[in-house]
Amino acid sequence: MNILRSAWIVTVVISVLSGCGRNSDHVIGTLEWDRIELVAEANEPVASLAVKEGDQVKQGQVILQLDARRIQAQFDEAQAAEAVAAARLAELQRGTRIERLADAKARLQGAENVLVLREREVQRLQDLVNKHLVSPDSVDQAQAARDTARTERDRARASLDELEHGSTREEMQQAKQSLARSAATGRGLLVNLDRLTVRAPVDGRVDSLPYKIGERPAVGNVVAVVLAGNKPYARVYVPEAVRVHIIPGTKATVYVDGLEKPFNGVVRKVASDPAFTPYFALTEHDRGRLSYLAEIDVSGDVGRLPAGVPLNAKFDLNSAGQ
Repeated sequence: MNILRSAWIVTVVISVLSGCGRNSDHVIGTLEWDRIELVAEANEPVASLAVKEGDQVKQGQVILQLDARRIQAQFDEAQAAEAVAAARLAELQRGTRIERLADAKARLQGAENVLVLREREVQRLQDLVNKHLVSPDSVDQAQAARDTARTERDRARASLDELEHGSTREEMQQAKQSLARSAATGRGLLVNLDRLTVRAPVDGRVDSLPYKIGERPAVGNVVAVVLAGNKPYARVYVPEAVRVHIIPGTKATVYVDGLEKPFNGVVRKVASDPAFTPYFALTEHDRGRLSYLAEIDVSGDVGRLPAGVPLNAKFDLNSAGQ
């Protein structure tokens, strides 16, 4: 539909410009609205529609909701991971529990007692060997048991030292970074979760809702179109012959097809470049066929007029620069 409308505009513009004189101040165009297209940011089905096509909406008002269950589950998982990381950091900052210290001390004491017994056994067997009452192999076995007891004593002492000195600086830093990473993941998912709720970015009117409840738009597909503002504007094509006289602020009278009463308007902007062939590729005669896109703010009761309605406008060239 937009292609057909654009083709019609181009055809009429060429026809009008071909016959316009050097002092023509009449232009043609269409009534337009600023269109804002809202896209799906996740491949999730439409869960609900809060408005209908044609409804007026305020900035921030909910238009539709995409299914949030998948991302909600991911967000819940991220929150749980953050809680685990926070608990681990708190554990390191608190230090070793008294019960674990007591257990480590008891293990060390037990290992030392066993070592004393093993050393006495070695000494006893050595005395018996000297008296030729037992074989030398018995001493070797007792010495091996003593060495094992000494190793267990050293391990118990090292464990106690580790608990008494607490966490290292590197372990503390790792715990802090783990917590920060979990929190960042949660914040990102919270943003994704919020964007599943499509809201109106400005005040306007809902022009189109292409998807029904249950349909799944692809990421980037338009799920709603909002016509911004409270009234449309006139988009017209200014002939090259009068372009020099048309500036923002120039007054105009706008005649909309189908309405007898014209509307007052004021030019809000004019394009610097021509809409069709570049001017530097044309002769002086051909430059008269150039046109420049301009937008005219229309005053009056035009708030419900649809986009695409043909119109023509007449500029008040004497108002330029006033």
